[in-house]
Formats: sequence, C-alpha cells, structure tokens
Amino acid sequence: MNKESDMNKKIVYMGTPQYAKEILDTLIEAEDMEVSLVLTQPDRPVGRKKVLTPPPVKIVAEENGIQVLQPNRLSDEGIEDAIKNAKPDFIVVAAFGQILPKSILDIAPCINLHASLLPQYRGASPVQQSLLNGDEKTGVTSMLMEEGLDTGPMLEKVEFVIPDEMRLHALMQQLTDDACDLTLSTLRNYENITPQTQNESLATLCKKIKKSHGEVDFEDATVIYNKYRAFEGWPGIFASNGTKFDGVSLVDTISKNSVLEILAFEEESVLLGCRTGVLKIESLQPASKKAMSAKSYCVGRGLKVGDIIV
Repeated sequence: MNKESDMNKKIVYMGTPQYAKEILDTLIEAEDMEVSLVLTQPDRPVGRKKVLTPPPVKIVAEENGIQVLQPNRLSDEGIEDAIKNAKPDFIVVAAFGQILPKSILDIAPCINLHASLLPQYRGASPVQQSLLNGDEKTGVTSMLMEEGLDTGPMLEKVEFVIPDEMRLHALMQQLTDDACDLTLSTLRNYENITPQTQNESLATLCKKIKKSHGEVDFEDATVIYNKYRAFEGWPGIFASNGTKFDGVSLVDTISKNSVLEILAFEEESVLLGCRTGVLKIESLQPASKKAMSAKSYCVGRGLKVGDIIV
C-alpha cells in the first residue's frame, strides 16, 4: 500500500436501504476514504412472488469488490473479529436496522447519519414523522453512537426547510443528498468537532409505520393531507372500506363540512368535505380494483354534489 492510501480514512460501513446505498456510493468515490468492509441486512423476499432480493448496499459493495457480511445479529460468530481485522478509523452507520453492541462501539468511533434534527425523532420513521407533524424544517444529524437508540452526542447538522407540497420521496432524496455531504464533512473534520450532548427533555421517539396508520377519517383536512405526504408509496391513505385516495391537495383548512360530502367537481377531480377543511382528490381506487379519476368514480356510482362519496 502506498503512502497516499495509508493516509486514507479506513471505513467499515453498515447500512441497508437506498438512503444508505447513496452514502456508501459517496464514500467509495471519495479519494480520501477507503471502505474495506460492508455490513448489511440479509437478502429478503420481495413482492408477491417473494423473490429473494439483496439490499441496495450489498449490490454497490459487490460491484466495487468490497467484502460484504449479512449477519442476522451483530453478535453472530465472527462478526466482531471481521470488523476488528479491518482496522477501521471509523465505523459509519446509516439506516442499518440493528443496535450496535458495546463490543463493536469500542472498536472505533461509530458515526450514525440520522435523518432528523436530533434529539427530535429518534427511531425508525423520522422523515415520515416530520411530514405528519407538518414541520417547517427537518434535516440530518451526524452523531457518535452509544448503546441507546439515537441517544449519542451530536457532531454536525444540516437543516432543510420543507416546501408545503413536498412529499416523502422528494424529501427523502433531499435528505439523502444532504447526508452524503454531511458524512464527508464529519469524517474529514472529526478531530475539530466538539460533540454536543442531546437535550433529553426535547427528545421524541417515532416507531415503524404500519399499514393501519394510512386509514383516514376525514375529520381534519390538514391531518389527512400530511398523512398523504408522509405515506407516499406505502401505506398511502384510505377510507375504512379500503378505498384509496391519490392526487390529494389541500384546498381549505378552516371551513366546517359534513364528512366525505362531495362539495364540487373540478374537471376530473372532486372537492371533499372534512369536519374541518376541504381536500381536492384526483383519483380513487376501490379495494381490489383499478384506480380511476374521482369524477369517473362518482359518475359510475351515480354520485352528485351533496352526496357522501364512500
């Protein structure tokens, strides 16, 4: 190994989804970083046909000739030794999905890239939570990991002001881009950064999203619109009978209406009343059927202004 490569920061990387994959791409492309070992989750069955599919991080690592380990648990035999043998300067973690035991935390500084402004939104779904709460801003925090869940000292943050109409996928991509930049900044400036203890009194915890969270009651238009933004892709938003709503926009946040009353038609869309506020709906999809324009849905069922849509 030449002198220049001796100066590179040696990285063991842990991550699983697309967010983590793009951070790994960034580390591989950086001339002053050397990723020698990648840990990710085991391949999982995906789709109706349950096709065994590797995590995005594994695909990138193998394309670049980097050793990949896929332990069910980090306590599995040989995992700790493999990390030690890599002699990392840093262990970088992004959406890995497992808590690191103290024996691994002690090997090298473990830096996590968490997609929220800690101590807010520790846990599994920070990006969705920021949208559900209608937050004006979110961001990414680099932090030193300890044995708790996202409780370690903060290193650096980057903030992002969320546009009112931005949904999950676009926000996730923005935060992924920011996390890539923040990863390099934190690793390159690590010696000059003073870790900041998190204020426990401000800490909030968010859990994994379940399909049932997508059911909406049309009580409050703002709440429903924020769910629509947060649950893009999955689980989406749907009524108690399984009818899905898409192409949703917020028309009014204060008027009082009958729940699910058809207030007007606008081209192929329909304006629906909520107990508080009004939503514009472009398409509906009855359970086990194809999606259709909101107007077609109503015409097919003989529904007119003043009727309840489901």
